[in-house]
Amino acid sequence: MSGFNIVSPFLRRQASPWTCRACLRKQILPPQRNTFATKITNGPVKSRRRRRLLLATGGGVTIGSLAVTVNDDAKHAVTAVQRSSRVVSTLFICINDYRKTLQRDNEEDYESLLRACHLRCAKRTLVTLEKNGSIFIKLGQHLSSLNYLLPSEWCDTFIPLQDKCPVSSYDSIEAMVLKDTSHRLSEYFSEFEELPIGAASLAQVHRAVIKGTGQRVAVKVQHPTLDEWAKLDLALTRFSFETLKRWFPEYDLTWLSEEMEVSLPQELDFYREGQNAIRARNYFEEVHDAPVIIPQVLWARRRILVMEYVSGHRPDDLDYMDSHGIDRDEVSAALARVFNEMIFGTNAPLHCDPHGGNIAVRHNPSRRGKGNFDIILYDHGLYRDIPLELRRSYAKLWLAVLDADEPRMKKYAYEVAGIGDEHFPLFASAITGRDYSVVKENVARPRSQQEKENITDALGDGMIAELVQLLGQVPRVILLILKTNDLTRSLDENLHTRQGPARTFLILARYASRTVYEEKLEYIKGSLFWLPNLFAFLRAWSTHMRVELKLSAYERYLSIRALLGMGPMI
Repeated sequence: MSGFNIVSPFLRRQASPWTCRACLRKQILPPQRNTFATKITNGPVKSRRRRRLLLATGGGVTIGSLAVTVNDDAKHAVTAVQRSSRVVSTLFICINDYRKTLQRDNEEDYESLLRACHLRCAKRTLVTLEKNGSIFIKLGQHLSSLNYLLPSEWCDTFIPLQDKCPVSSYDSIEAMVLKDTSHRLSEYFSEFEELPIGAASLAQVHRAVIKGTGQRVAVKVQHPTLDEWAKLDLALTRFSFETLKRWFPEYDLTWLSEEMEVSLPQELDFYREGQNAIRARNYFEEVHDAPVIIPQVLWARRRILVMEYVSGHRPDDLDYMDSHGIDRDEVSAALARVFNEMIFGTNAPLHCDPHGGNIAVRHNPSRRGKGNFDIILYDHGLYRDIPLELRRSYAKLWLAVLDADEPRMKKYAYEVAGIGDEHFPLFASAITGRDYSVVKENVARPRSQQEKENITDALGDGMIAELVQLLGQVPRVILLILKTNDLTRSLDENLHTRQGPARTFLILARYASRTVYEEKLEYIKGSLFWLPNLFAFLRAWSTHMRVELKLSAYERYLSIRALLGMGPMI
């Protein structure tokens, strides 16, 4: 693998300019030893032992001098070996630990032994991720959110990585900008705050003021060391998951590394991110019921992105929302509208990384319509386009789920992801985040403690391995849609809304219904005065309006409860 050719520059430079014996003597031997060295070299050999000692000493000094000459390459090679050895040693220690533990499955306390093994291996891996940093921090952050896929010991252990992001020095940032643009920061900005206002695993953001115009901007800069290690780190990630698959074939996570190899280069290209942001901004300018703000992009390079400065508070900052009279239920509904628009809207771009750090809420009393706030979207590096046919089949699947129509669910699950009857219950739970018994009855009802226990028990009974294999077979864009669903569900749960999931599911139904309605209209050819066309139109319109009226009635009911000061819904 090309990613492991890490010492080749060092090896290529071992052709030293000191090629003749005289030059070697001149360069590496102290002046007082030259006479003795000449006797040894040109005169009779008095002692083979002494000559071997001198040659060994000379060789050592030569290597030392060479290491000084190729200091940067040597440092890079040594660091690369350290990074690789950490990953490989941790990987095989954990594999050996699991193999020994799994062999004790006939013991009474096997479950506690296995949990202890999970925790030991997670802690070892955490240390390696923290020491290597860079892409490994992002990998750990992603793994911490896979609570439906990984044991809780792993997810809980990796949670600290969410707040452990590197901060690059101001000098390194300034050097990178000079290298990439041939201009210093002072040529672009009259002010540039040296301390970042935010840092993530791949980049950090500084406040600045544009020189000449005085406009306040946010400058997103990539961590300068990422370029040096990205290829090696991706290769190590791929090697780790492939090795795990070899030892534990039923737990194939190679699709995770494959997705990283596709998505990470896109996330590291800030020019591409700028184009994504411009496209999303233009799209939502035409969507009036989604209070979304996307900062304007001023200019972008591969590792530098300059945007207008728009600030807000995290969506889990409940004190901020409560103190400004922002209704959490309306924030939840607004988030549902924004991301369902991205999933179901015609030609809409899909933001595939909507976690709490990439979204902000800002008080805006002048906002028209529902709510007195704006939803600000940051970080547009990871976007996907959903093919039209897949978008429509996915809409039909969700309408079937919301109607608890199992035959239709299975039909469209096959259209969306090639899921057969055998794996359908597992897939239905994956896309909804609910126990399948609830999916078959009413997915919009609040989650009970019993349901949480059922899901935990099911994952403990070997369903995790089955789910891993299942997710490895579905189209990659579906994986990203599932990731978006998981993150938005997490955002909604952190808001602690009054109405539970019912309203967000009805909003989802509105967008899915609209998608199906638009498809049905395409099949109507000719005039509506022709009776078959008129009947087809009325059927499509009435089906769509049924969902619209249902949502409107429910939202009116919520408003009445709020006016009457009624408590939270259970």
